[in-house]
Amino acid sequence: MLIRVRAIPHALLRVIDMKRLTCLLTLCGLLPASAPAADEPTTPHALTFNLGVTTDYIFRGISQSQHDPALSAGMDYSHASGLYAGAWASTQKWVDEAGPYKDGSDFELDVYGGYKGTAGDIGYDIGFIRYAYDGDRNAATVGFVTPDTSELYLGLSWKMLSLKYSHAVSKHFMGWTNGRDSTYLELNATHDLGNGWGLLGHIGHQKVENNSIASYTDWKVGVTKDVGFGLVTLAYSDTDADGAVAYRWNGEDVGKGVLALSFSKSF
Repeated sequence: MLIRVRAIPHALLRVIDMKRLTCLLTLCGLLPASAPAADEPTTPHALTFNLGVTTDYIFRGISQSQHDPALSAGMDYSHASGLYAGAWASTQKWVDEAGPYKDGSDFELDVYGGYKGTAGDIGYDIGFIRYAYDGDRNAATVGFVTPDTSELYLGLSWKMLSLKYSHAVSKHFMGWTNGRDSTYLELNATHDLGNGWGLLGHIGHQKVENNSIASYTDWKVGVTKDVGFGLVTLAYSDTDADGAVAYRWNGEDVGKGVLALSFSKSF
């Protein structure tokens, strides 16, 4: 039986050749396997989420969980312009144990927003944060003092170093009476060791306005490991408030040195 093959037009041959060439370049890695369409819209908005667990919730060197484990979760929005906003929540015990400022307080909710940008090799970050705690006001503290605190902050970064200054603008600071204008200055450093490993270092000083017995210095050193599905951190934190009456809550010395293991996941 004879099978008559119709001649293929030259234009079609050119199309077939171009497809074969494209496939060949893709297999060789010279072209991406897929590319967005030319008219596919891009968005300046980004939304990310994070989850975390730690053996001890340490904030500025002080245990917020009475040296017990804590869980956290957060959400961050960022815009290509540099504007950002977010919320972060964690379990905590200090509000009920240190005052008690609020009865039945188990959670902390931080709400923040600001603007980030760069000027040459220098990064900068300016913003506002509100630390709020659940629970009912204790009868002894109603109208007197609250743990809820508001701060303005300014951060600068260069390569592996970052410097941040926080300034309290609320009347009370973390349960301390008339703590407005309390400040926290911190210096942080990170170093990439390769293969997912990293080092971190931190030193900070908390000045509590009108409550000098509550002022202290804290420091931290640690190691991080990116395990693919999240980040593991092992860090030792300590303060010179170790043993101070101001940071002994319900029998716990919350300013003592602590080795904490943490895991966080962002998506």
